Amino acid sequence: MIPLPIIVTIIVVLYILSAIKILREYERGVIIRLGRLLPQAKGPGIILEFAPVDRMVRISLRQEALEVKPQDIITRDNVTLKVNAVIFLRVINPRQAVVEVSDSIHQTSQFAQTTLRSVLGEVELDELLARREKINMRLQSILDTHTAPWDVKVADWRLSRWICLNRCCAPWPSKQKGSTKSGRRSSMLRANTRRHSS
Repeated sequence: MIPLPIIVTIIVVLYILSAIKILREYERGVIIRLGRLLPQAKGPGIILEFAPVDRMVRISLRQEALEVKPQDIITRDNVTLKVNAVIFLRVINPRQAVVEVSDSIHQTSQFAQTTLRSVLGEVELDELLARREKINMRLQSILDTHTAPWDVKVADWRLSRWICLNRCCAPWPSKQKGSTKSGRRSSMLRANTRRHSS
């Protein structure tokens, strides 16, 4: 029969080994101990997580690309578009990203969808085609303000693709002056749609 001290020693050793966690260079571990958040995030390297006293949340500090689901947009001049976007973001403060929001990536995605519909609904199609970079910057600034409380930085925002859902790709009936503008708009939209669909 194995002596009790040896059994206890084996259990303690196994418990300590199971508590060893390795965090990569770009990872940080936010530890909640007995319901309280520790002052500093841990890592990189070897750290100890003593379950069930500790609960660790791994946070990546790398920049991530998040695709915004296609949104149906009605522009100010009543053109219906289906618009995709990609946002690039990174976590600045792991503790804030854990404490201030339940899921920072999902929350950012939801804000991005509502922001996209709101901003593009205020512009006309011609403005969207001609001032795309300025609109990207405005979208980035608004979203960055929303994510600031949990220290998630929106590094960039790109409108990646849009498709016309009505007859905006065909020249619209108008007077001679307007027909030239409409034809130019149609050509730009076709070119943009082909470029982003390929």
